[in-house]
Amino acid sequence: MSALRNHNKKAVFAWCLYDFANSAFMTLVVTFIYSTYFTKAIAENEIVGAALWSRGVTISALLVAFLSPVMGALADRGGYRKRFLVSMTAISVLATAMLYTPLPGQTIKALFWFVIANTAFEMAFVFYNAYLPDIALSHRIGRMSGYGWSLGFVGGLLCMLIAMIGFINTETPWFGFSTETGEHIRAANLLTAAWFAFFSIPIFIWIKDTPPKASRRYREIIVSGFRQLRNTFREVKRYRRIIIFLIARLIYNDGLITVFAFAGIYAAGTYHFTMQEIMMLGVGLNIAAAIGAFGLGFLDDRIGGKKTVQISLIGLILAAILAVFGSQKWHLWAGGVIAGIFSGPNQAASRSLMGRLVPREKENEFFGFYAFSGKATSFLGPLLFGILTERLNTQRAGMFIVILFFICGSIILTFVNEKEGRERSKREYE
Repeated sequence: MSALRNHNKKAVFAWCLYDFANSAFMTLVVTFIYSTYFTKAIAENEIVGAALWSRGVTISALLVAFLSPVMGALADRGGYRKRFLVSMTAISVLATAMLYTPLPGQTIKALFWFVIANTAFEMAFVFYNAYLPDIALSHRIGRMSGYGWSLGFVGGLLCMLIAMIGFINTETPWFGFSTETGEHIRAANLLTAAWFAFFSIPIFIWIKDTPPKASRRYREIIVSGFRQLRNTFREVKRYRRIIIFLIARLIYNDGLITVFAFAGIYAAGTYHFTMQEIMMLGVGLNIAAAIGAFGLGFLDDRIGGKKTVQISLIGLILAAILAVFGSQKWHLWAGGVIAGIFSGPNQAASRSLMGRLVPREKENEFFGFYAFSGKATSFLGPLLFGILTERLNTQRAGMFIVILFFICGSIILTFVNEKEGRERSKREYE
């Protein structure tokens, strides 16, 4: 039995609160505010801005794909999970604060800090997710994952509302920030960084690290970490169900990443939403996502992670069709709310399904591969979005690729046998 599985209420609360903390970054920086501001004010125009933003997302995705399995193995061998979580969080917070500095026209500077912030943000998630099988018992892992995601959407929502009231949707922004050169919008990054840092403190205090499996000598840890990684690549053939699931997730998660990276950009460029309308869309999406993640977390424990993911993919396909083929603003509103309802359960159930399938004593390493599956081709959706938008001069062509990702991922997921996978991982009766 893992050292962490002691039903420590403080540890559970701290774990869930970390989702509350980091979702501000995804909501304000990646999806709605800064990404839209980048395309409308920093870049030359919205078409060029969308293409450049897609390159930034692509670079950070490639970095995470390369780093996550390696750092996961090192965390397993050296007991560095908490240390890596703290350091990646700190880097993301500092880089997010630096996003306040790029002015209109400084696209390279803006993308530089975004790539650092986004890469560290995603890497922190590797070690954060790896705590889930330790904190939650197998029969409650679905709702625990759902609690985290739902609380995360609440955090993103609250931070968004504060940004709207105090910085963006006001003639007199807080702390004397000016509305010239978009300073009040750029200041939302400072709010995001402070939010991320403050609400991450409990997990740093109340979550305990696992004992190291190797010597504390760094050279030995690195050597043994790479050796373990090599062995896991060989051993992973025994976990065929995990491989199939990760391939399916690799594909349908590309669709989600594209939606998150370009939702605000798409709303502004295709449906001509104002910044205020984009923020209201973000509020509505986060409310729907919090309800969906919380409610379907219980469904996950009743019918299983696989079926929950499949149901969520059907909803996401419908949402994408509305967004791509709709012509009125209400079409995007409807698609956004539907996407919100099912995006949280999709991510929560994917995480809980991995937690059920992963073998004991390899959580960090296998969640490294989980992150790898989420990032190995995650550059493809944003890259195709940028290329198709440039070539066909319409963002609808770029967003159409999302529908294909969801459909293909859903088809591959049908080949995963969740029950056999749980028995194989020896988590069935925990």
